[in-house]
Amino acid sequence: MKLGLTALALAALLSSGSVLDTAVLAQQQQQPAVPDAPAPQSPGLLTDVSGPITPGIGAAAAPAAATGSSTSTAPIGQQPVRPPAAEPKDQIQTTPPEMPPPGEGYEKTTTIIRLNVNFVVVPVTVKDSKGNLVAGLTWRDFKVYENDTREPLRLFTVDPAMLSIAFVIDQSLTSDVMAKVNNSLDAIQGALTPYDEVAVFTYNNGAQERTGFTGAQSSRLPAVLALTRETGSEMLVPINSGPMAGCNVHVNGNCADPNIQPGRSAGSGPFITIPKEIHTLNDAILAAAKELSTRPKGRRRLIYVISDGKEYGSKASYRDVIRYLQTNQIAVYGTLVGDSARWGEGFVSRIHLPFSMYDNLLAKYTFATGGTLESERDLNGIEKSYAKIAEEARTQYTLGYLSHQPVIDGKFRKIDVRVDRPGLEVIAKPGYYPSAEDMR
Repeated sequence: MKLGLTALALAALLSSGSVLDTAVLAQQQQQPAVPDAPAPQSPGLLTDVSGPITPGIGAAAAPAAATGSSTSTAPIGQQPVRPPAAEPKDQIQTTPPEMPPPGEGYEKTTTIIRLNVNFVVVPVTVKDSKGNLVAGLTWRDFKVYENDTREPLRLFTVDPAMLSIAFVIDQSLTSDVMAKVNNSLDAIQGALTPYDEVAVFTYNNGAQERTGFTGAQSSRLPAVLALTRETGSEMLVPINSGPMAGCNVHVNGNCADPNIQPGRSAGSGPFITIPKEIHTLNDAILAAAKELSTRPKGRRRLIYVISDGKEYGSKASYRDVIRYLQTNQIAVYGTLVGDSARWGEGFVSRIHLPFSMYDNLLAKYTFATGGTLESERDLNGIEKSYAKIAEEARTQYTLGYLSHQPVIDGKFRKIDVRVDRPGLEVIAKPGYYPSAEDMR
């Protein structure tokens, strides 16, 4: 009996399991199949985007007339073809140069960061037809050309500059002119500010440094200028005949004064050879320029010469001195005294005859370096010229640009500064030689 019940229970379990399997298969057939994940694909290039792309919105749709064709996706790995950039048609400068606030302009000439380029600083003086300084010009009024190529301005300022001035005093002047120069030296300090610095040089037969650079308002400067006073030279008329023509004092059979020794510099008989005058202007300017080249770049370097402009007997040539000045950005200013300061004669003295002394070489120095020259004969005019030239050097327009020429090639580069206003005189250096100190 018990075995019969067990068989019936097992048969019931088997029948219920088959029913469950049938229900599970039916449920699996009714559920949809899970699809496979999509394969990764590389996005195409956005060659059909022509408008601006705004975050959250996407690219703006370009007009149909502008596109001219339906959008398409470029093949993967192929770069889109871009149209060539249009050449600039106008080279007129539209971007203003850097114009620092007042009081910081001249310092920018040394703090601008540059890389393998020449940054050229050009101080410019502008005068009207009456010789008065012209103020109020802007950077749009100036045009700078280097080797006939216009250079866009990178710096423009009218801030006054601190001056480093090397005064060069001619002591080969005649006694009457030397007396006027001696009395005018006290006015030099009144034309300078406490921010300026001064060195003093003198020359007669060779250059001599009286003092290195010292404060313009220090007590040392007037003391040094007092020591530079000299009596000058006397213009004597050679005597060729009469009782005073011979040599009265003999030393070892020769005349004590070789200038009147018969047969030598005085000649013999009716012929006399006047000894040549010595005026070492080139050597004096070169000595002052070497001292100025050691001054910081943030200062304006000037050489102020008080002389009649005569030159003879220097070891340095004019060409070598000019090259040194134009390489180290040094300008030469001067006050012309003596016979060269006379009206009309000062222009004639600039004409140089071969195998003779230069009667006025100072004018060529000022023109080649962008300086100015004053011609004064009386004491009052000489004193006023100091203040006038110091004012011109301090209140110049400072222009800066990056040269398009190779960094250093050793060749002279011509500069032409123009102002778009009629009737104005523009005074600037005509060119320069590149230097490694100008590289940044």
